Amino acid sequence: MNPGPGWYSYVVAYPIDNALYQWEEGERRLRELSRDPRAARRLSRAVEAVRDELRRRIGPTFTAEELASLYGEGTDWALDAVRWTMPEEAAELDPQAVVDGAFFLYLRGARDYSGGRLIPQD
Repeated sequence: MNPGPGWYSYVVAYPIDNALYQWEEGERRLRELSRDPRAARRLSRAVEAVRDELRRRIGPTFTAEELASLYGEGTDWALDAVRWTMPEEAAELDPQAVVDGAFFLYLRGARDYSGGRLIPQD
């Protein structure tokens, strides 16, 4: 559908600061939930399912901004990966913590992230 002349379509990147905040909160929540050993094992499996899917979608070489952009496009696919990996247990998990925590852990591999912060790129 074209709304008419003078209308422009553009994509706005998901704000990296918002993404970082959400991912850090997700990782913090994962740590809280992982105090229970049984829950920790389930959460670990769920997070690994999301990280495996992230590797397929964005690959091993990426920037924090690229990861934030992927996050901004939606994360239903991440929840689907968890449901596929552990169909009986997925409903018992905190989906936001799993997805956001997995993104935070994957962020550590970004070429512009080190020591807990973004590295300015020239």
